[in-house]
Amino acid sequence: MNFSSKLLENAVNEFSTLPGVGQKTALRLVLHLLNQPEADVEKFSQAILQLKKEIRFCQICRNISDNQICEICSGLKRDKSLVCVVEDTRDVMAIENTNQYNGVYHVLGGLISPMDGIGPSDLNIESLIERVKASEIVEVILALSATMEGDTTIFYLYKKLKDSDIQISTIARGIAFGGELEYADEITLGRSITTRIPYENSLIK
Repeated sequence: MNFSSKLLENAVNEFSTLPGVGQKTALRLVLHLLNQPEADVEKFSQAILQLKKEIRFCQICRNISDNQICEICSGLKRDKSLVCVVEDTRDVMAIENTNQYNGVYHVLGGLISPMDGIGPSDLNIESLIERVKASEIVEVILALSATMEGDTTIFYLYKKLKDSDIQISTIARGIAFGGELEYADEITLGRSITTRIPYENSLIK
């Protein structure tokens, strides 16, 4: 792509580093910002900088938060005995949108993927194990995507938690194999949570 301005090229190159954004989309976004009032562009820039500088991760569940403890973990009406384990914040948002779950969460920060060099020590797994040991958790729901990496992570977590005095369940597979939770419609995802099954049952062939 030929650019008439080095400044334009630099901006497009930065935008194109975002997931799913190619150079044509990046150019469209940059030109849009270029046509906006300077005050609006400054507001946009400040929002991104403030996000990067001030965002926190909940000390309990590792979800993105404005405070040390997120609103879900500090919510008085949430069932603290029920923990839903998810890959990232997008999955928390997807499940919350179903209005079918009233427990709390634990965000792993990814999935086990040897091909990508991601092992158990790179994820928030030990903090989950310590959390189970230290609190009155009754059930852990493994709500991870139905992918090879998701299934690998679920099996690893099951082996780590199976000797604990808790119920370990997994969401019903109403979501197609290879599906991501964030792309599932709210009705399907909601049903998969409410009709969850003990993980041991999924191991029976």
